[in-house]
Amino acid sequence: MKILIINAGSSSLKYQFMESEGGEVFAKGLCERIGIDGRLTHKVPGREDVKSDIPMPTHSEAIQAVLDIMVDPVKGVIKSTDEIAAVGHRVLHGGMAFTESCIIDDKCIEAIKKCIPLGPLHNPANLMGIEACQKIMPKTPQVAVFDTAFHMTMPAKAYIYAIPYEYYEKDDVRRYGFHGTSHRYVSARAIDMLGNPAHSKVICCHLGNGSSLSAVVDGKCVDTTMGLGPLAGFPMGTRSGDVDATILEYLMGRYGYDIKEMLNILNKKSGVLGISGVSSDFRDLDEAAQKGNERAALALEKFIYEVKKFIGAYANAMGGVDAIVFTAGIGENSIDLRRRICEGMEYMGVKMDAEKNNTRGKEVDVSADGSKVKIFVIPTNEELMIAMDTAALCK
Repeated sequence: MKILIINAGSSSLKYQFMESEGGEVFAKGLCERIGIDGRLTHKVPGREDVKSDIPMPTHSEAIQAVLDIMVDPVKGVIKSTDEIAAVGHRVLHGGMAFTESCIIDDKCIEAIKKCIPLGPLHNPANLMGIEACQKIMPKTPQVAVFDTAFHMTMPAKAYIYAIPYEYYEKDDVRRYGFHGTSHRYVSARAIDMLGNPAHSKVICCHLGNGSSLSAVVDGKCVDTTMGLGPLAGFPMGTRSGDVDATILEYLMGRYGYDIKEMLNILNKKSGVLGISGVSSDFRDLDEAAQKGNERAALALEKFIYEVKKFIGAYANAMGGVDAIVFTAGIGENSIDLRRRICEGMEYMGVKMDAEKNNTRGKEVDVSADGSKVKIFVIPTNEELMIAMDTAALCK
């Protein structure tokens, strides 16, 4: 089934047109500067990229621009939009209402709107993408796939916060977790690579500018590092990860910050950028550290240290681990970072083969012979997961 995947941001819209069985990508691209002037980048495998400046006052014009170029006799890949069997939308926050993907109808849209306080930056943009597609493609089935859904199998002891219980009961305050579509894809691939055992314990390390870990038992998430929002866990590109809430009170009192400015600091100015003062890009940090920049080296050491701590904690929580998986931009491509994370874990039966680990962006087993724990590098494919869910619901 040919599926159009939409990931709408506040001023951007990523898209991918693909086959749900096998994952062949026919076209993909990005609409930028929506609401400003509009720019479309369209990519078709084997062809030169197409870049066009197209007026995009709203997401409706962006969707229309995507559909127009898809059916263009020269630049397109289909003769008619009728060839688009369904549209799958990535939605950040499903709250407690959504434990799995669903067909988009009025009830679904109202539930997504109720989750806006939980995902105030992303859910409104996701809704704009949905409503634009409904306007332009009213007869095409639409499916919502939630970042939070995979983590909804966590037991209460993992998702509950140690604050007054009434905030969970009345306000849905709990750990939700994110990157769920990625964690679901790579954990399933890891189980396949393990030979589909009856029981499995997998730790997924989604390491990118935004990063999270998840503990997965028999294909179901039992814990994850992100929380009510995507700020929690370990340091990321610009996000702080877990911090003592007293720090907020202290800095707000000292510098007169309001909560909005304080959260902007924690989300946009912290993480490895905040420690290093150099960059949020790990490649820049590597280069700076090699030139003797101590803060860049410290930022990398802090990131590695915290990832190792969570791996150890999750192995203990699950009572062991069969496989550790590295995925996303850093996890798939940073040879040195993977090596440094796995160093010192020999006591757990984790042994990496340096030669096998000398790879980027490929699905490969990088564990050494005799390693009790498998170490996999698995490129994530969130779009394929969205396409598969969409196809399954629209058959």
